[in-house]
Amino acid sequence: MSMVDLIFFTSPIGLGHATRDVAISQNLDDVSKKFVSGKGASELLSAYGFDTKDVYDPPLFDVEKGSLQRPLKWLLKYYQYYKECKRISKQILENERPRMVVSDEDFASLSVAQGKKLKTILITDVLQTKFTTGLASLVEKKMNRSMKDIMKRCDYVILPERGPNEDNIIRAGPIVRPTNHSRNELRRLFSFDKKTIVVSIGGTDAGKFLIEKTIEAFKKLKTDVDLVVVAGPSFQIRSDNVRNLGFVNNLHEVIYASDLIISLAGKSTIDESKAYGTPGIFIPIKGHFEQEDNAKEEGFSYNDIFRLDSLISNKLNESRRAVTSDGAKRAAEIIKNNL
Repeated sequence: MSMVDLIFFTSPIGLGHATRDVAISQNLDDVSKKFVSGKGASELLSAYGFDTKDVYDPPLFDVEKGSLQRPLKWLLKYYQYYKECKRISKQILENERPRMVVSDEDFASLSVAQGKKLKTILITDVLQTKFTTGLASLVEKKMNRSMKDIMKRCDYVILPERGPNEDNIIRAGPIVRPTNHSRNELRRLFSFDKKTIVVSIGGTDAGKFLIEKTIEAFKKLKTDVDLVVVAGPSFQIRSDNVRNLGFVNNLHEVIYASDLIISLAGKSTIDESKAYGTPGIFIPIKGHFEQEDNAKEEGFSYNDIFRLDSLISNKLNESRRAVTSDGAKRAAEIIKNNL
């Protein structure tokens, strides 16, 4: 007899996977569920009250001055991490005996679950990786073939974007956490007393370069605005008139309350800024294909980091335009209908 309806296996590489899984799970109140993740993602999921196992320890990206270094080395470390995740997920599935596995870009758990004939749903915004070139890409191509085989065996693959469905792929639309507060209420809560710029780098140290460059640009501004950093307690701010909120589990509300969000080009942060109508500047890690693709779609590139002062001035005067996002409800319906 099943002990739990489903287990979410949430990739701990960044916080975007965890934030969209929170949004989906908030529409699954009548479903018994547990989470498996690691690092900051586990902390965020636990902060929302979800039963979460903090057992994954992913390899960190090697980033220098905003540029991804030695991608093949990272990919090989990721493969070892993948094998360890298979071992962990196998043990958890044998102990918990769920009816379904929902994976947010954790392919190890899907591979194990499919071997046990469990129902599987994948949530992802990446259908293949493109980290390497030349001979190194042969390793990545092999991993991509394995990833595609796992996708084909999933009951459904949910993409948090708009567009047509095909085969087992469902484009549910952007997946964004809701808020029960008005923007004015949030501004009072966060003490945003005047125009406020927020710079956020997610759950890793990979974006420290962006914070440093933003502070440099902020010092050049001639308008009376505040700069707020969301960077976790380990990042030390060496500048006056800059607030560090540390780790927050409600970045979407901070974004809503702000007048401009400056961030790495992670899809979840981009979607949250659009959903709440906050203008954004999205700078990718150079060489990180996913972030570069996301940034390009929003009209940005890595080189924009060298003209942040002019971009900030322009964006602060941009009007707010909120976009309806109901992907979380649609994703939850797909999950419930297939339990």
